Amino acid sequence: MSLRQRLFRLPRYLGASGSPRRLWWSPSLDTISLVGSWRGQSSRSPAHWNQVVSEAEKIVGYPTSFMSLRCLLSDELSNIAMQVRKLVGTQHPLLTTASQRSLAEITELIHTALLVHRGIVNLNELQSSDGPLKDMQFGNKIAILSGDFLLANACNGLALLQNTKVVELLASALMDLVQGVYHENSTSAKENYITDDIGISTWKEQTFLSHGALLAKSCQAAMELAKHGAEVQDMAFQYGKHMAMSHKINSDLQPFIKEKTSDSTTFHLNSAPVVLHQEFLGRDLWIKQIGEAQEKGRLDYAKLRETIKAGKGVTSAIDLCRYHGNKALEALESFPPSEARSALENIVFAVTRFS
Repeated sequence: MSLRQRLFRLPRYLGASGSPRRLWWSPSLDTISLVGSWRGQSSRSPAHWNQVVSEAEKIVGYPTSFMSLRCLLSDELSNIAMQVRKLVGTQHPLLTTASQRSLAEITELIHTALLVHRGIVNLNELQSSDGPLKDMQFGNKIAILSGDFLLANACNGLALLQNTKVVELLASALMDLVQGVYHENSTSAKENYITDDIGISTWKEQTFLSHGALLAKSCQAAMELAKHGAEVQDMAFQYGKHMAMSHKINSDLQPFIKEKTSDSTTFHLNSAPVVLHQEFLGRDLWIKQIGEAQEKGRLDYAKLRETIKAGKGVTSAIDLCRYHGNKALEALESFPPSEARSALENIVFAVTRFS
């Protein structure tokens, strides 16, 4: 198979973790205008989510997902960047804005790199229907190199911001990401991981590391670039943290609240509704339910899903999603009323309203 043919087949391999969810936030000098465009599933219709994001994009004046290979390699973009660099050392407002936009691109690069690395296939678990081994090995190599390439560009862009605190914040966020993903992988690698005794407090800690730290610390970094004080930075951090937590819980809830769900649809047994279900039920009964859902050595997810839906885990997860959404809204109250704040509020509403 030629290189070109292999590259066309890569999306099938690299997409194992789902479509990348892109992040964007761009603060003005006086008010926060963080715009999140997480292309994940929402509790409401995709059209509603896209509408909320589109309205937010109008405020910053361009699509929220700026990062693409075409942009990275564009001669026009390179020429603009060269002209902007001439402003370094001056007090021109454009320079401050271009630092803020660069931060958004850097955060998106880090997030996308993580998704690409997560798409690496475990060759020990390959099925014959997955394709030839050599193609899967090639896909893994491309995933590693592509993710590393994106991370290298992110580190380079971070250094060009010339702000020590911002570098520290994003570096610590990256460390949190690695720690969170490492814990997830080490847990799922255990033979008995489906019966791990994890409480909701531990789940929150792990979820913040793997899903919330990057957004929270990037929001804080955006305020640092805009020269806001510690109090404003903390409110931006709180918004990012609770928005990310609410979005993650919303995503975990989808297999349990969708009207049409295939019997073959799987879900993570350390997702929020399952963890809460286990807490209400107790360890012993949970292990019993796991055993009852086993058929011929394989877990019947459709049967287990109905069992979980009959308990309190799903409704409790919805309440928890709304709790974090309300915390995000409370953080936004620290900022003056504006179109930007309204856009951020609508993004919260999009993941906390359940029909």
